[in-house]
Amino acid sequence: QVQLVESGGGLVQAGDSLRLSCAASGRTFSNYFMGWFRQAPGKEREFVAAVSRGGDSTYYDDSVKGRFTISRDNAKSTVYLQMNSLKPEDTAVYSCAARSKAGVPVEISSNYDYWGQGTQVTVSS
Repeated sequence: QVQLVESGGGLVQAGDSLRLSCAASGRTFSNYFMGWFRQAPGKEREFVAAVSRGGDSTYYDDSVKGRFTISRDNAKSTVYLQMNSLKPEDTAVYSCAARSKAGVPVEISSNYDYWGQGTQVTVSS
């Protein structure tokens, strides 16, 4: 089992920045490919970003490319999502997820084995 706990969400204005953290415990963190997803009210959960086990490869949805940066610190068992130039449409509950499978699409939520409870990000205009 892997337990994931997100933090860092909040209420900000458009153009501001936030950094989300996701702390993992349980099994060896570096064995897991990590992702961030978000879900806005009335919408389906959508992929935001993902990072490979060693942190050398990153993946982004087009809607956040150039504004968000995913990173990980395996020594601290933590994955981060730095969000800059936030927009009202970024408002959602952000959840981190871990998966052990290799060679599967990063943007498919069902490929992930473990999920955090989520943290709310609200961007006002």
